[in-house]
Amino acid sequence: MPSKGVQLYAYIAVPGCQVEFSVPKASIQKHDLHTWSDDHLEVEKKNLGSPFKFTGRFSFKVTRNGKELANQWVDVNTLTGSLEDGTMKDMDTTPSILTDGVIITYGFYDAGPGVAGLPKSHECYVTITPNYSDWMGSIAPPNSPQAQKPFNRLVLPSSHDIGMNSMQIAQAMLQHAGTEIIKSVLGSVAGAAAVLDKVSDSAINAIAPNIIRGLAITQKDTLPIILAIGARYFEFRPAHCHKLMQKVSPLPDSLYFQHGAIPGMPYAQFLHDIISFLASHPNEIVVTQLRWDGVPADCPRPSDQELNDELHKALAAFSGDQSISVGNLEDMRNRTIEQLRSDRKRLILVREIDQMSNYDDKANATLNGDTIVTALSSLSEKPHGGHPLTLLQCQATATNIPDVIVYSVLASDVSTSCLLATKPVCDAKTLPLLRGQVGKNLTKDDGLVVIMNDFFDGGTADVAIGMSKDRLG
Repeated sequence: MPSKGVQLYAYIAVPGCQVEFSVPKASIQKHDLHTWSDDHLEVEKKNLGSPFKFTGRFSFKVTRNGKELANQWVDVNTLTGSLEDGTMKDMDTTPSILTDGVIITYGFYDAGPGVAGLPKSHECYVTITPNYSDWMGSIAPPNSPQAQKPFNRLVLPSSHDIGMNSMQIAQAMLQHAGTEIIKSVLGSVAGAAAVLDKVSDSAINAIAPNIIRGLAITQKDTLPIILAIGARYFEFRPAHCHKLMQKVSPLPDSLYFQHGAIPGMPYAQFLHDIISFLASHPNEIVVTQLRWDGVPADCPRPSDQELNDELHKALAAFSGDQSISVGNLEDMRNRTIEQLRSDRKRLILVREIDQMSNYDDKANATLNGDTIVTALSSLSEKPHGGHPLTLLQCQATATNIPDVIVYSVLASDVSTSCLLATKPVCDAKTLPLLRGQVGKNLTKDDGLVVIMNDFFDGGTADVAIGMSKDRLG
């Protein structure tokens, strides 16, 4: 009888919480704490109760001490495997849920038949963690022994490519762009050539949003929510939009996050949201690094004056008791948590600093995460070398695998991102590794540590916060 599988991943860090995954005539309950579970259910035709019914419902329900906190679902066609309806059919409508003092992050990958090594089972992941809006204040309260420790003893959770959390800016830029402009812009992004070679010029305009979604969208929550989940480190690549695109753009000629030449979040919005968060959470500290990796020359870099102007405008909106000062690399390396707070240097802004990272184009171009595990394990055996920052990247870049990109884009709907497909698979391997001996080896020396991930989630935050507690004693 026909059926379609769903691979299930869960991580719970809140006592009394449970997630129940269900399909017709079968369910799995998960409640163990600080454990990454990996299970499987099948939506089977034989369990649908009628010879003329081919669609069955997959759902998950989150409860806390019996109280329902979330209930999400999709209807799955057992003949075609496709999604027919549901609350998780569209990745854009699966934001994290903040309720009852907890945050539920979740995602659903709409799988095809397993082309190019991609999963042939749908995937659903759920994490349940505390609201971590004030985690630094919790683990290092003012005047505590922990607050007297160097700030660089912390391990900061981070969302990869924070500026690519929405299609809004990119779609606005595409409104009046012709085929040649679109090809010039998309051609600057790694992986795009594999798709552009497969489609005609007449199809470029229609498929451009799918290419951007498949190549560049790495987050699905707003920045304020990502901060509440626990992120405290961000890399931002501010630049003007591609010269050709800007000529026809309806958007102001300002600074935007650039993924290659694909524009995302405005820099002014990024700064406003960060400073607004810090103003309302007086014990928290955020580190931002400005970099321009992969930004083409046709996207003009900002002058120092432009960057300073944007920063001063954002800071000016918050004054008095809420005022924020800006720290630098020396502050990050040499000041204690308490000193940064007392000096109000709770936004640390650095540029293109020397860092050690496990990222490698080949190792991270994976569908199962095994090469990332190998790279992290290898890095943990090397001496630290005095780098001010160690960046541990958990996300796979399947966008560097040509066949995967071609299929993901040409067969695209709004939840077929190959980045989404690899997320729970890799997390179930990399995050336990970092919480274990490999993570202890990577954090044994002085220097700030960052754990970075796509589609930022509570599990990533919880691991980094736990490691911070260990380093602070």
